[in-house]
Amino acid sequence: MKWVFRSLGALIALVLIVVLVGYLLPRDHVASVQARLAASPEEVWGTMENVDAYPKWRAGVDGVERLPDRDGRMAWRELSSTGAMTLGVEEGDPGRRWVVRILDEDLPFGGTWTYELRPDGEGTLLTITEDGSVYNPIYRFVSRFVMGHDATMRAWVADLRAHLGEPAA
Repeated sequence: MKWVFRSLGALIALVLIVVLVGYLLPRDHVASVQARLAASPEEVWGTMENVDAYPKWRAGVDGVERLPDRDGRMAWRELSSTGAMTLGVEEGDPGRRWVVRILDEDLPFGGTWTYELRPDGEGTLLTITEDGSVYNPIYRFVSRFVMGHDATMRAWVADLRAHLGEPAA
């Protein structure tokens, strides 16, 4: 019976450590990934901007609902097994720069993704920068130490490469 109490105590201590460390981590972060793609900036831009096609090539995106434009800019809701997330374009310079913001205020995270495309020979150098905030201390711990702040961006680039018929990096 002692081992049950010790195990329970250890589990409680672990959870408390995770919460404490999560509170000590900064709420905001900046993370970035870069990828060289064989596709032209125009092809990459067209793929990125066609949010209606995301369920066809992005793992985890089950559906997309287009929403009315906000301030003349595109907005949409991505549907997945973990729920829905509303996104909107904050800034766009076709073929060069696209800034997308998470519009939901009730998620444990928020922020923007900035996509920058530069010609690179016959292809494209794509840089994605996340200016993010993680509000929940447990999710902050997981995001920092388990997943990594760049995990979603790396997965996005891997899905894009596969969609474009390019080999994994």
